[in-house]
Amino acid sequence: MKPRLIRLIREAIIPDFFSMRTLGLFLVYSAIIFISLLFAFLLRFDFSFEVLDKFEFIDAFVMVVVVKMFFLVFFGQFRGLISFFHIPDMIKIFWAMTFTLVLLVCANFAFYKFGYQPIPRGVIVSDYIISMISLCAFRMFMRIYRERNMCDPNRSAIKTERIAIIGAGDLGTSLASDLMSHKSLGIRPVIFMDEDVQKQGKQIMGLEVLPLDSNLASIVRGYKISKVVIASTRFPGKKIAKIITEFKKLGVNSNIVPSYYDIASGRARVSNIREVAIEDVLGRDPVKLDSEAIDNMLKGKVVMVTGAGGSIGRELCRQIASKAPSLLIMIDHCEVQLFQVEQEILRGEYGIPIRPLVGSVVDERRMEHIVSHFHPDIIFHAAAHKHVPMMESQPSEALKNNTLGTWVLANVASRNNVGKFLLISTDKAINPANVMGATKRLAEKSVQAVQKRPGNATQFVAVRFGNVLGSSGSVIPTFKRQISEGGPVTVTHPDVTRYFMTIPEAVGLVLQCGSQAFGGEIFVLDMGEPIKIIDLARQLIRLSGLEPDVDIQIKIIGLRPGEKLYEELQHKNESLVETPHPRIYGFVSEPPTYDEMKKIADEIRQNADSKSVNDLKMFIFEHVPEYKAQFYD
Repeated sequence: MKPRLIRLIREAIIPDFFSMRTLGLFLVYSAIIFISLLFAFLLRFDFSFEVLDKFEFIDAFVMVVVVKMFFLVFFGQFRGLISFFHIPDMIKIFWAMTFTLVLLVCANFAFYKFGYQPIPRGVIVSDYIISMISLCAFRMFMRIYRERNMCDPNRSAIKTERIAIIGAGDLGTSLASDLMSHKSLGIRPVIFMDEDVQKQGKQIMGLEVLPLDSNLASIVRGYKISKVVIASTRFPGKKIAKIITEFKKLGVNSNIVPSYYDIASGRARVSNIREVAIEDVLGRDPVKLDSEAIDNMLKGKVVMVTGAGGSIGRELCRQIASKAPSLLIMIDHCEVQLFQVEQEILRGEYGIPIRPLVGSVVDERRMEHIVSHFHPDIIFHAAAHKHVPMMESQPSEALKNNTLGTWVLANVASRNNVGKFLLISTDKAINPANVMGATKRLAEKSVQAVQKRPGNATQFVAVRFGNVLGSSGSVIPTFKRQISEGGPVTVTHPDVTRYFMTIPEAVGLVLQCGSQAFGGEIFVLDMGEPIKIIDLARQLIRLSGLEPDVDIQIKIIGLRPGEKLYEELQHKNESLVETPHPRIYGFVSEPPTYDEMKKIADEIRQNADSKSVNDLKMFIFEHVPEYKAQFYD
């Protein structure tokens, strides 16, 4: 207690004692204490001023000021910003006044024994209540003053939007509180709307809660609503799409609050209202992760991520950094992307050391130097060429980067006894119809083969997942560009379906796979129901406030080279095994031997840059029999 008190006094008072702020606070607090004590005396003795001389009011005031100032300092009321007042500050004032009450009562009995006229007990109790209310009222007044007058000196020029908040739960009420506290944002919540009949007809924070199935037209007119904000995680994607459509018909735009993941990770505040994105209307249930297992896997470990500048690699770095590793090594062959992810991690202020390193996974000497020098405990291998049509005409690059790069890095990891090696694979590796998928299938075989390498102690695992919304290779950016240009939106085939995941969801499940891997497994993430690409295009057009086939045309252009109508989840020769997580499937198959895979890697080294496109596709077919190669004439 004593060292803490000395430190608090030294930090709160001594260096700042003569500042205007401290002196001002001292005078304000003294005035509040004086008025509270005076009113307590007068209240106790029926407002008779003669009693003040009898009880030596000035002496009592000096004693009370000394005691109260002591506890106000101790509980940090000279260090906090006065205009920022919340429940924790109220609790500190409560404890400061409570300790004062106890000390004055004890002093009262001690003085009485020595014949000194004490402060009456009734005055002490009354002063306790009055001073606590007065101090809290002062702090609350300062907060209201700041919010109404100091947040934006030009607030009169701001046009206020009247919004309806869809969802009267924790997220909705937090949003309303945040917006009411920051009037400079120019957004004023006027009603809640919710499906919960227990809340309908009630008021929350002074705002009425209306049924979500009410007459929306009359509500919009009656409350002069200019925008609605969806603030609930209970609504499925189809429900969100319906809400957006119904309000759009009334000329009212819809926004949505950030996800719980973004808020918890510090990326966004509740009040960072954004436009509804396509992932909000896909109808996917939120993923529940075993955070403790992931924390145990990463905390205090040296973690290395290849392809760190890509969409998946970048999100891996973000989520890993939040788990307090001892070192995060970020590898990418593109220095521009590597610099961007480095700056992003630094801005996040995760408080961990990072090492951005330029290098290619195909460069065995470079990888050997990095791994042997930093001794990573876990490697997440996300580096790969993923563009399907582009790799169809350049199988040599796909073979070198996707297959040979994985083989090289896996062997380096095995030789240096890395704890775990996790390969980011793709659902296109299943019965592949394109070079990209086939070379990723060979990458899976590479890690399975190295798992059987003599003397290997590393646990190798591969994780397959589908298309990632928001990634650099996603179809979404293309659709958005086409919509902004007035169309048409191009779809390759009306029956093309794909599995979709959000980037944070996919990476979270990848980390979950790593925490439960024992070596040799291939995990497949449950990606929900497949979605027709043409339906995705229509949803995106509607989210842009337009009508498909009316404002924006959809044009069918035919399947691209290497493109399949639908993706699969399992090879014919793979068997399903259960995993502890309901959203993760495990598949096992007979892997190639180490020597077989070594021979394939050696052939890629020798012939990738010298053989023709068709010869290389034939080479891939020889080692991936399920590959449906498309040869050039």
